[in-house]
Amino acid sequence: MFSKACEYGIRAVVYIAHKSLEGQRVSLKEIADAIDSPVAFTAKILQQLSRNGLVDSVKGASGGFEMSEGRIREVRLADIVSVVDGNRVYEGCGLGLKKCNEHKPCPVHWEFVEVRDRLKALLETTSIHDMTLGVGSGISYLKR
Repeated sequence: MFSKACEYGIRAVVYIAHKSLEGQRVSLKEIADAIDSPVAFTAKILQQLSRNGLVDSVKGASGGFEMSEGRIREVRLADIVSVVDGNRVYEGCGLGLKKCNEHKPCPVHWEFVEVRDRLKALLETTSIHDMTLGVGSGISYLKR
């Protein structure tokens, strides 16, 4: 459903938020290790997220990535998906047909529209703070 870059982006932001709430700034390598992502790939994703204001990048010897508590509460999953994958998750056909629409639907069109609508609602209502709570308490994980 999401690209690999988007999956890593979500995991990276949740990790950065989790560490930021503990008062820590995290390095690129630490993030990549924590989410089991290649360092160079993680760097490109974090660059996109930083340029779009979702995470803060601090340069220098004690630099790294961080998020303010306000930003952690404000950023939604939809924000990350939009930056990394655009709106493709909300569009398109469940079977990959180019001309599927309400006038010429594929066999799963109407069910897929419902799934997409529920997914959109989930992404727009789930904050990074919501996700960080599960990671902080050990209920959910970013790496297995």
